[in-house]
Amino acid sequence: MNGAGNDFVLIDNREIGLQLTPEQIQRICHRQRGVGADGVLLLRLAKGDADLGWDFFNRDGSEAEMCGNGARCFARFAQRHLDGQEEVSFETLAGVIKARLDGESVTVSLTPPEDFRIGDRISTSAGELEIHSVNTGVPHAVLFVDDADQAMVSQLGKEIRYHERYAPDGTNVNFVQLTGQDSIRVRTYERGVGETLACGTGVTAAGLITAKLHDCDSPIRVRVLGGDDLSVAFEPDDDSLTNVRLTGPAEFVFSGQIEI
Repeated sequence: MNGAGNDFVLIDNREIGLQLTPEQIQRICHRQRGVGADGVLLLRLAKGDADLGWDFFNRDGSEAEMCGNGARCFARFAQRHLDGQEEVSFETLAGVIKARLDGESVTVSLTPPEDFRIGDRISTSAGELEIHSVNTGVPHAVLFVDDADQAMVSQLGKEIRYHERYAPDGTNVNFVQLTGQDSIRVRTYERGVGETLACGTGVTAAGLITAKLHDCDSPIRVRVLGGDDLSVAFEPDDDSLTNVRLTGPAEFVFSGQIEI
């Protein structure tokens, strides 16, 4: 499946009880020797009151708390196993996520954003940069650029991802270009993956930081590297932003079997 070009292998693990190793996940995600994907999602039984639960793994085999594009794909996948219901809730390491399916689009209600930091300055090979950050289920750094096409995503993304400011776990890094009053372009360097065609929690982080700094109205339209447009909606609440929703596509590509 893919959500705005961010692609995943999804497995119904409710009965088979797979315990995948990092090496197996890397092999599944390998684009020449496996299926090819940015991550692997295992659908499992819920431990609490949610409809289902997930286990999410990045391409390098590391486990992640949350993934916005993955959440939309997971909701679409889960719908097939829940008699087609239009609303789905599922457990993640970031908390319970709720999703609503409407035609080809899926809206995910995310956990409340945390740890807003505005105007940090860090030293990089490109000089001192102003970095903003927020946790939208996973940590994200945001920096504004004049032209997203010219941003040094691989070089600076890796530097900032491993910068001591964000130790020990590191951070995802988003390069954001303002394109209108309520629209932006975003390129994201993800922990455990590198640059991807889209990152849902990164798009959300970029939208929320943009709203805080540039007084934008909800929703904010976000164009990602893959060419899709996502929507980040929110409600202002004093100094914070609440009721955060991410809307975008989630598509089946194919189904099949693989030996692992």
